[in-house]
Amino acid sequence: MKYRPDIDGLRAIAVVAVVLFHAFPEYVPGGFIGVDVFFVISGYLISGIIFDEVQLGSFTLSSFYARRVRRIFPALIVVISITVVASWFILLPSAFVRFGKQVIASSIFGSNFFFWLQSGYFSPDANSFPLLHLWSLGVEEQFYIVWPLLALLLAAPRRWKAAILLIGVASLMLSVLLAEHRELDFYLPITRAWELMAGAALASLERGVPAAKKIRAPELVTLSGLGLIAASVILLDHKVAYPSWRAAFPVAGAMLVVIGGQQSWLARHMLANRAAVFTGLISYPLYLWHWPILVLAAAVKFMPLTPLERGLAIAISYGLATITFILVERPLRSGRPTRRQVVSLASCAAAIAVTGIIIVRADGFENRFPSEVRLTTPDHPEAWRSNECLLDLTSQSNFAEGCAEQARPLVVVWGDSTAAALMPGLRRLQAKEGFGITQLTANSCQPLLGRGVSTVCQMNNQRVRKLIEASRPNVIVLHGFGPLDDATKEGWSNTLAALKGIVPRVVIIGPVPLWKRGLPEQSLSYYITHRSYLPQRSNTLVYNLWNDEIARNFFESHGANYVSAWSRFCNTDGCLTKIDDRTLSAVDEVHLSERGSVFLVSAIAGEIFGPQTSNAQP
Repeated sequence: MKYRPDIDGLRAIAVVAVVLFHAFPEYVPGGFIGVDVFFVISGYLISGIIFDEVQLGSFTLSSFYARRVRRIFPALIVVISITVVASWFILLPSAFVRFGKQVIASSIFGSNFFFWLQSGYFSPDANSFPLLHLWSLGVEEQFYIVWPLLALLLAAPRRWKAAILLIGVASLMLSVLLAEHRELDFYLPITRAWELMAGAALASLERGVPAAKKIRAPELVTLSGLGLIAASVILLDHKVAYPSWRAAFPVAGAMLVVIGGQQSWLARHMLANRAAVFTGLISYPLYLWHWPILVLAAAVKFMPLTPLERGLAIAISYGLATITFILVERPLRSGRPTRRQVVSLASCAAAIAVTGIIIVRADGFENRFPSEVRLTTPDHPEAWRSNECLLDLTSQSNFAEGCAEQARPLVVVWGDSTAAALMPGLRRLQAKEGFGITQLTANSCQPLLGRGVSTVCQMNNQRVRKLIEASRPNVIVLHGFGPLDDATKEGWSNTLAALKGIVPRVVIIGPVPLWKRGLPEQSLSYYITHRSYLPQRSNTLVYNLWNDEIARNFFESHGANYVSAWSRFCNTDGCLTKIDDRTLSAVDEVHLSERGSVFLVSAIAGEIFGPQTSNAQP
């Protein structure tokens, strides 16, 4: 086929759309349609090569697949290999195991099926998959396996057109029918086949038109195509069912640009200029590089990247893509593919697949990180009594019988999961002093009556109020995670008014330090970037959710006792990250570890009980 620089310019538009969507989704909400443009281009170019060679009698499956191996494998092997090495130093064991599975799926071009079974392209969890973007490569390679065989069997232009029409229409109809099954529609090769067939249709029709025949109004055709692509980038977003019928707009746009681009003055200046053509030439390695860099950079930071950091990641991706194109792709693509080249590349791909298997079988090589910074997602400590005294209100409404104890003096703990995190410390204190504990906690449900909480939480809190009224405890401890604004202040006021005359002593424990990254993640991030342990105290990304002075004045004006958790953990040098040399004070952003709970309760025990229950002092 005659080289068309405008096609490389169209590739540039497609890859820039995808890259900007991944880096700046808030500004380029529909940039994911760049993949659809790629599918049209692939269908057009590959089908054109197949049609020409079949009609000349020179087409063989072995030579076709040898060319595909030489085109696809070199850059892919380089990017995956370097991503494996980088992930070794960055990803936690559990994330490294997931990455190993991605490596296996990508090496055998089955990523689209693998990610279909995972959380999905538009899920927040998808941002932690370094090789997520290779799903589209899986779709293309599956097309390359089936379509050449079919084209060779049919071996006639009329039959090709019939096959293109039949496959294209059936595929589009299936995509529309599966629109409600979003992940299935997005990843299946059969629901994407019509986009590749759109390019194949152009290649087939082009071969029935004399080369000298001019397109009518090529400027209008090209401009219309670019307009459809631009409108799709701007107007579509991740909330719509896609691809379905909506993908027809970028697909039609790409088709119009291919039709008009060869004869269009606009295409020559806009798509065939040096910058656009070069970006198109490096579009494949740029597509491969940009997503792992964004994901791994965020993994090191353990926070979303800033716009400046995302821009820097894209600039680095462009540089690496240029190097990969010049040093890897271009040298290997020159000349005819040799058997040695193909076998070597296939062997490297197999080695990468084996590497993925080893990562999975080795459970992510846990010993890569010292135990002090190794992050595992902890199960709720037994003392929290999850699903018994710490309810999930989406499926539970009644506390277990053992949540209410009879011993006196009796302490009631009322609040959300952060209140449940106080239980290890309270149980340790109970073992020394012999008081009773009633735990009435529920996930994401602060101890507020009326405003400030959800409807299901309001219903739970009314039940808790009745249980407290029936048990008449000596002390009630209230604790929760949330702001202290007008709405929650009203809820707190209602709670304190309802407890007046029922409970002799009401204690509100203010929020524990909020570690914005999550303390374990911050510890690991510090180790990755400094190769040393997080200091005993830190001021980095840790916040007090309440103003202690305002909170104290508010609660004491209602006759309650306010205890600052922040002042126990934090001073001018920072907040405690570790209770001892090995134990972090929190298991995530706001939940205390067992040692953190024991530390806090020991520090505030006297303020919990006060003079009325001095016999229970620690």
